[in-house]
Amino acid sequence: MQQGADFSTTCAGYDRLGLSAKEKLLDRDFFLSLLNSASTKREARSYLARFKDKPAKANNTQRPEAQNDSTTQSLPSGVNLGNFYGASRSVYNSPVFRQDTTPAAPALEPPERLHLALVKVTTPQILDSSVVNGVAKTLSQLSRLGMACCVVVDPGSGDNASALRKTAIEQAERISRAVDAQPDSTSVCLDSVLSLATASSDLPTVLHRKALLSPLRDGQTVIVTPIAYTEDTAKAMMMSGNDAILALTKEFAGLATAPDPDADPILTAQMVSALQKEVSLDRVILLDRLGGIPAFSGPQMSHVFINMEQEYDDIKNELLRVQQPATPEMGSLSSHAAAQVEQNVSSIADSNPISKFVNSDVVSVPHGEASSSQLSSPIRTLVDGHLDNLRLTQKTLAMLPSASSGIITSPTEVANSARVPQAAAGLSVVGTRRQRNPLIHNLLTDKPLLSSSLPVSRRGAANGAQNAMSVPTSHTTFVKRGMPLTIFPEPRLQPWTAQNRAGLTLSDPCIDLPRLVHLIDDSFNRKLDVQDYLNRVSDRLAGLIIAGEYEGGAILTWELPPGVEDDGSAASASRMVPYLDKFAVLKRSQGAGGVADIVFNAMVRACFPNGVCWRSRKDNPVNKWYFERSRGTWKLSDSNWAMFWTTPGLPENSQKFQDYEAVCRSIQPSWADKGIEE
Repeated sequence: MQQGADFSTTCAGYDRLGLSAKEKLLDRDFFLSLLNSASTKREARSYLARFKDKPAKANNTQRPEAQNDSTTQSLPSGVNLGNFYGASRSVYNSPVFRQDTTPAAPALEPPERLHLALVKVTTPQILDSSVVNGVAKTLSQLSRLGMACCVVVDPGSGDNASALRKTAIEQAERISRAVDAQPDSTSVCLDSVLSLATASSDLPTVLHRKALLSPLRDGQTVIVTPIAYTEDTAKAMMMSGNDAILALTKEFAGLATAPDPDADPILTAQMVSALQKEVSLDRVILLDRLGGIPAFSGPQMSHVFINMEQEYDDIKNELLRVQQPATPEMGSLSSHAAAQVEQNVSSIADSNPISKFVNSDVVSVPHGEASSSQLSSPIRTLVDGHLDNLRLTQKTLAMLPSASSGIITSPTEVANSARVPQAAAGLSVVGTRRQRNPLIHNLLTDKPLLSSSLPVSRRGAANGAQNAMSVPTSHTTFVKRGMPLTIFPEPRLQPWTAQNRAGLTLSDPCIDLPRLVHLIDDSFNRKLDVQDYLNRVSDRLAGLIIAGEYEGGAILTWELPPGVEDDGSAASASRMVPYLDKFAVLKRSQGAGGVADIVFNAMVRACFPNGVCWRSRKDNPVNKWYFERSRGTWKLSDSNWAMFWTTPGLPENSQKFQDYEAVCRSIQPSWADKGIEE
C-alpha cells in the first residue's frame, strides 16, 4: 500500500512537471514573439506609457490603519494588557451619535480605463482549424498585453437568414473553444446585446452595455454574433457584420446616447465624457481572407499605410475604376491596361492561400482587343470586398479619436505569424527571423509592419527575407484617420520643374511662418535664424509640404552649383538641383502616427518623382532611416556631411553627380547658434 501511494505521488509530480514545462515553453514563445515585434526602446516606452496602470490613491491604503488607531486610542497607555481593559469589538463597531455633521463618505474611484480592440472575422466557416487556432492565440496574447478583444463573427451574406444565424452561432462557439484552449484565456459568447427599434430600422444599437464591459474587464474575450432583437416584438433579426461593427463602435465611443433636447447641455456633455472615459477603443481590426487594400498604381502591390484624411478618396476612386465595367460614356480601358489590372489583382489574390480560386475563374483579355475590357466576376467580387473594408474602416475611425487606428489583414497571415516554429520545442538553433505578427507588432509600436515610404526593392530585407530583392506581398494595411496634407504649390495643377518655378516665398499669406519656424526649432532642437534663412531661400523655393497642423513638413528648393548663374536660360535650368532643405517632425509626433512617412511619400511620389537630394550630418541617428529610403549615399570627404539621393542613375551621370555634391557642400546653415560646428 505504501509503495502504491509513493508511485501515485511520483506520477502526479511528473504530471505537474510536464505541465510546468509546457507553461514555460508557452511563456518563452510569448515573450520571444514580443521581443521580435518591438524593435526599439522608444517603441517599448511608448507602449508602456499608453498602457501603464494608474497609481492607487493614498487615502485608500491608509484608511484601515486610521480605523485601528482610533480603536487603540481608548486603551490605557503603558504595558500592553491585550483586551483586558478594552471594550468588546461590538462596542467599537456600534454607531456613534454625534451632534456635529457626519463626515461625507469618500467618492468611489472610477474604474480603470479599458483598452479595447474591436475585431471582425469575416466568413470564419471557410477557415481551417489551424487558422482559427492561430487567430485565437493572437487574441489571447493581445489580452495578456492589456488589450481586451471584442470579436464580431460575420458569416457573410445570403438569402437564408435562418441559415446565416445558425452559422454565426456555430462559428462564434468554435472561436470561443479555440480561445478557451489557450493558456490563462477564457471567452464568452453573446448573441443578445444588439437591438432594433423596429424590423425596418437600419442600424442596431447596443442593448446591454454592462453585459459587454463586465467580461471584458475580467479579461475575457467577448464574441458577438450579429443578431439583433426588435424592441417591439423581440424578433431575432440577422444583421450584417459591418452594421454590428458600426453599432459597437458608436457605443464604445460614447456616441450612442441620444441626448434629450430638454436636458441641460452641460449635464449631457458630462455624461458623454464619462462614457468615453470608461473605454478607449484603440484598434478596429478586420480579419478578411482578402487581406490588405491592393494598390493599382505605383510599384507596390498593396497599401501598407493609409492616411484617410489624405488618401481615402483617391484609393476609393481607384477601386471604383477597377470595379466598374467600361461604358461608351466613360471610355474603356485599353487591353494592355485591363490585362495589367487583372494581373495585379490576380497576383494579390494568388499570394493569399484562401483566394487561389481566382486563378481558375479569371477570364483573360484577348490579345489585341481594343474594345471594352471588363473584369471577370471573381475579380469584381474581390474589389467589392476591398471597397467594403475601406469604407467600414473610414466610418469607424471617423467616430474615434485620432490616436485610434485600423488594421486590415487576413486570418491566414495572423495565424502563420502566431505559429510556433518547429525548432522552438527543442534546442535553440540559428535560423532566419520568424515572421512578425501584424497585430502584436502594431499594438507594441503603433506602426505598420513595413514603412510605407520604404522602397519596394528593400521591403524584403526589412521584413526578414534572406534576399533584399525578394519582395514579399504585404497583406496587412495599417489605417489612421490621419491628418490632411497640404502642398504648395499643388503638383497636380502645377508640376514642380526648374523651368516653371512657382515664385513662392515663405512670407506668402498661405503659409503660417511662426508655426513653421516652431516646427523646425522643435524638430532640430535648435533655433533657426529666421531672417538669414528667408534671405537664402527667397528666390530658390520649389515648394512646401505641410502635414496636419504643422506636425511635420518639408521645405524644398532649387539649388545651383557654385559658379553657375541663374540667368533664366534653359542651360541654367538644366543644372538646377532639386534639394530637400528642411525635413522636420514635431518631437511628440516622431516615431508614431506615420507623419514622416506621409511627408516623405508626398515628396518622392508627387513633388519630385524624378529624384531629389539632401544632406545629413554623418553622426545623425536618422541616417539609417534616410539610407533605407534613398537610392544612394555618398560621404563628403573633408566634411561632416553625407549626401543622399533618390534620383535614378545618378552615379552614371558624372556632371549631375558633381552638381549634387557641389550643392551639398556649399549650402551654409542658417542656425542662430552659428558657433556650433556642423
